[in-house]
Amino acid sequence: MKKITLLTFCMIVILALISGQSLAQSYKVIVNKDSSVSSLTKDQISKLFLKKVTRFTDGTSALPVDLVSDNSIRQAFSEDIHGQSVASVRKYWQKQIFSGRGVPPAEKPTDREVIAYVEANPGAIGYVSASAVTGDVKEINIID
Repeated sequence: MKKITLLTFCMIVILALISGQSLAQSYKVIVNKDSSVSSLTKDQISKLFLKKVTRFTDGTSALPVDLVSDNSIRQAFSEDIHGQSVASVRKYWQKQIFSGRGVPPAEKPTDREVIAYVEANPGAIGYVSASAVTGDVKEINIID
């Protein structure tokens, strides 16, 4: 009986690790190709997208851009980076707007439009599906 319980526990841990990896592998974070940023922690990325921090470490103003809320890549990004559902993040922004403390990042419907926004704005940061072609922007490393 103890062997079965241990085996079940091990399988749950392995599945949790695999699902966590698949979330991170489903998207990539991008910045303008001229940005000095090459890596950020998940916490730093979250603070930039929630506008708790408005500048990169080099002083450049950050311009985050989200995919639309019903996009599966946004769902993966929100869960992995913010540790929250898209609905929870939207509630956060509703409170910010209502209290006059801020507005959410711009939203774009497609990877291509996120890439175009990031390419056109020196301080932009966004995320796209892992399969998106991002030759005109720079992919950054995400540090756990």
